[in-house]
Amino acid sequence: MKQINSFLFALLGILLLVSCDNKGLKKTKSGLLYKIISDEKNPVVKNGQFIKLTFSQKIRDTVLFTSDSSLPAYVRIDSVPSNAYSPVEIFNLLRKGDSAVIIQLADSIQRKSQQPLPPFIHKKDKIILTLRVTDVFDNETAVQKDREGLLGEFHKRQIKLMENYLLQHNIQATKTGDGVFVEIKNPGNGPAVDSGKMVSVIYTGKLFPSGKVFETNDKEDGKPIQFVVGQRKIIQGWDEGLRLLKKGGTATLYIPAFLAYDQQPSGPSRKPNENLIFDVKVTDVTDAPAESANPMRSMIPNNRPNIRPQQQPPSHK
Repeated sequence: MKQINSFLFALLGILLLVSCDNKGLKKTKSGLLYKIISDEKNPVVKNGQFIKLTFSQKIRDTVLFTSDSSLPAYVRIDSVPSNAYSPVEIFNLLRKGDSAVIIQLADSIQRKSQQPLPPFIHKKDKIILTLRVTDVFDNETAVQKDREGLLGEFHKRQIKLMENYLLQHNIQATKTGDGVFVEIKNPGNGPAVDSGKMVSVIYTGKLFPSGKVFETNDKEDGKPIQFVVGQRKIIQGWDEGLRLLKKGGTATLYIPAFLAYDQQPSGPSRKPNENLIFDVKVTDVTDAPAESANPMRSMIPNNRPNIRPQQQPPSHK
């Protein structure tokens, strides 16, 4: 416990220096600023090994990503180009038990990538990543075993948060097999939503538990989103929850993060691993075309690394 506290105090001290003038920090060949806190009792990691990281990435007073609300990151140690300007530049310097602070300057990111910064990042911003190496693994099999053990418990916690919320607010909802909670307002009286059916939906997506709207097509000129059920063209929570409705049906879906967008963020409006709420209305249910076309818009999240070392992807709108 004393050792952990000493690391925390050291990190706080470094963060104070960073907020002033970057004193006490080292610099990689690409210009990345960093500081490693180590007792040097364990060996430095080797290429081919995997490090397990708890982390927090901030910009100004906003947390972009954190393992506190998700899972640790698992990163393979490989050789990295000296001009990468990425946190991975220092990963091969770390040991089990080490902590580190890594600073990226927004204007340097823009200059090196030759891409415009997303609107929530300003040129003079510092992107600060703090991390701790909690374990080191020799192969991917060991990583997978460790992650699977954590993943099951993490999903259970997401579901439990929703169960407690529904209980506290006296909301009657039906739970699907994987953990979507469906509060049916009107079941509808037309064709049923089922595998292979083309479904049209008007919806409003809200953050859980605040209810803040992050996306909607329920507006005067809004068009329903259309997709074929069962083809994994939408988030799993929709694919499960909508099957309890028919044409004309309305409901509120309470979807745990792992059945929604999982670790994929959407700029500052929606963070990784957020449970979500969707108010939905099924406006039409028809037979799918013989050759099912792509939907108007896919709601499946793209795969992404556990840590975004430079910037968040723009909104998928």
